[in-house]
Amino acid sequence: MAGSTGESKTAGMGGAARISTPPELLAAPGFVARRLYQAYIAVWVRMVDSTLTGPQFAVLTAVNNYPGADQGSLASSVALDRSTMADIVRRLEKNGLVLSHTAMHDGRRKLLYLTEEGARRLEEATRRARQLDEQLLRGYGGAERERLLRELTLLAAHWEGLVGDQ
Repeated sequence: MAGSTGESKTAGMGGAARISTPPELLAAPGFVARRLYQAYIAVWVRMVDSTLTGPQFAVLTAVNNYPGADQGSLASSVALDRSTMADIVRRLEKNGLVLSHTAMHDGRRKLLYLTEEGARRLEEATRRARQLDEQLLRGYGGAERERLLRELTLLAAHWEGLVGDQ
């Protein structure tokens, strides 16, 4: 994996050579965000759950916090589009982690609930995810963590606003 300076090892002719990430990429927020995301996914699989994805974890967390809420509202709360949310809910239902019921007065709305197995898996994954959070933010004090997360949240909202459909 590339170091914090953007260096990575590549095999060149005659042996391995150290090649640095071009400065133009290190100055591009999208490139840095992609690096963060790639590293996060790799460590999530290793430390949290190799079968439960981050988006699935987010949906389970939202369903736990808002049992009986409709799928569309929950999708919005975890920054997923309706199509992606429908796919995730279908997989979670298939795996016995959530139940969906059609709303009594509106047959288009699916109301979501955790199953006992869903609650158990969420509790287990949450414990590991909090341990991962501690590792990810090691070296940052309480106030620094709050500031960093606040800035990342503002940046995410700004980028979502650029899409125009959020």
